[in-house]
Amino acid sequence: MEQQTGKTVYQEDQSGSQAVRMLHQRAKDGTLKGVLHDWLWIWSFSRSRWGSVLLYTLFGIASSILGLVSGVIGKYLIDAIIARDGETLLPLAALTLAAAGLATAMQMLTSRFSAKLNIAMHNDVQAKVFRDLLDSEWGEITRFPSGELLSRFAGDVNTVASCAVSWLPNVIIQGITMLATLGVVLYYDPIMALIAFASTPAMIFASRRLLRRQRSFNQKQRQVAGGMAAFEAETFRNVDTLKSFGVEQQMNRKLHRWQREYKEVSLDYNRFSIRTNLWLSVLGTGVQYLALGYCLWRLWRGDILIGTMVLFLQQRANLSSAFSAMISLIPTALSGSVAAERIRELTQLKKEPRQEKKVSPVGECSVELKDVCVSYSDDKKIVLSDVNIRADAGQVVALVGPSGEGKSTLIRLMLGLVYPDGGEMFLTDSEGTRYPLGADTRGCFAYVPQGNTLLAGTIAENLRLVNPELTEEEMIAALEDACAWDFIKEMPMGLHSVIGEGGKGLSEGQAQRIAIARALVRKATVMLLDEVTSALDYATEQRVLKQLMKRGITCIVATHRLSVLSMCDHAYRVREGRVELLTREELENLITFE
Repeated sequence: MEQQTGKTVYQEDQSGSQAVRMLHQRAKDGTLKGVLHDWLWIWSFSRSRWGSVLLYTLFGIASSILGLVSGVIGKYLIDAIIARDGETLLPLAALTLAAAGLATAMQMLTSRFSAKLNIAMHNDVQAKVFRDLLDSEWGEITRFPSGELLSRFAGDVNTVASCAVSWLPNVIIQGITMLATLGVVLYYDPIMALIAFASTPAMIFASRRLLRRQRSFNQKQRQVAGGMAAFEAETFRNVDTLKSFGVEQQMNRKLHRWQREYKEVSLDYNRFSIRTNLWLSVLGTGVQYLALGYCLWRLWRGDILIGTMVLFLQQRANLSSAFSAMISLIPTALSGSVAAERIRELTQLKKEPRQEKKVSPVGECSVELKDVCVSYSDDKKIVLSDVNIRADAGQVVALVGPSGEGKSTLIRLMLGLVYPDGGEMFLTDSEGTRYPLGADTRGCFAYVPQGNTLLAGTIAENLRLVNPELTEEEMIAALEDACAWDFIKEMPMGLHSVIGEGGKGLSEGQAQRIAIARALVRKATVMLLDEVTSALDYATEQRVLKQLMKRGITCIVATHRLSVLSMCDHAYRVREGRVELLTREELENLITFE
């Protein structure tokens, strides 16, 4: 049993030894201040639920003290049994059972309370991160790969929530447990207390030489596991493309190579762990027998009773465990700091500027961009320069050009997702009031992005996402205008038919038409369409655009399909960072060419 304890202690204390060195290094290089700032942020969540955290701490202390009391009573019970003291035997047995029962009940209560508190704290942290992330500028959010955002939103949030609940309470609980246990052992025998207290530090310092190698193994193992996970995610995301090229066997071979590498690293680590744990188990066993030998010697001299010896050995193990738990809180603190730093990076992203006054344009609106320039924020490389675009109320205006020339950037400019380096952008209502384009005017636009942007759920839920008060009659009308009702009414559940993530179960053309209907039910004054007819045949494309024109909505269409031009009032060519208005002759030539 002690060998297993020695193994566990080693596993915990290795990280503790490394954490101590890291903490010392951070203190030397000045980054310890950053750790403290991270933890102040973590504790802000604890303060919001301080009553629950305090109760959790008291439960933990009570559970530990009851366990200690049970051990002390057990000593006298053993002595009573050996002495055949029937008078005190039954009361002591009853007290032992009562203390053990209360300790078990308190442990169960603490565990249940901890689970509820962890969930509540996790929700608090997650809600804050989610809210702050959505309030951030689009350009700031898109700096992070989606996988990185999910990693922080899942793993790092869990770490912070767990630390906010348990780290400080566990410091208090384990500290009180260690002091109380040490006090009990000191009361009966100071030398035994020294043996008990010295065993764990001996293991810590003995393992320092081996720690570096284990850390190296752990890092390599995580790298390989992460690489394999990334490979698997990429494969599943592009399964249609891979199957179309018939490269399944090649991908299987790549997976096998990843598996072999992971197997080699894992087995190397396993061999190292076996050797290391064997050596430390011998050390743990040596400490155990040292304590046992000392107890037997005291027992031989008649200085102690068997019950006292059992108490010594029991509390030696408990003291070692409490000390190890205290040391293990150091890497937990550093891990929490790292997780908090990663999350705070998301919560501190630059927020979108918002006005207090709500933008409420009157009637139909026009959109105009004057002398607008846009560049990449990192290297200031010009993307678009001297852009002049105007879409009058009720007009259909096209942005044409090859992919990657800046059409989508122009759409994002109008939505306030991308900010210009210069120039003017504004929305003008029927009364002539001008509103600068930005986050505040985003509600005046209905946007249909390129690609499949439907969410998992029913068709009705997708439509009500932008207008919760929508009636079924209004949904059907929008679907009819988007040429989507013909196939939806044939589905078994109609509007309430369930579709998968990204419109799974629908064709690309069907998903595009539902997305257009979703934009229509927003009842915005301007509609922005980004390559949304790319999956539609010519006849359906013309029907959809005619229905949009009947509604009198100002419509700006980014497209590389020249067939759209026949429905437009005028068009702009986007090419090589420039935007130019096509003449009527140029427009007719393009239509004829198409």
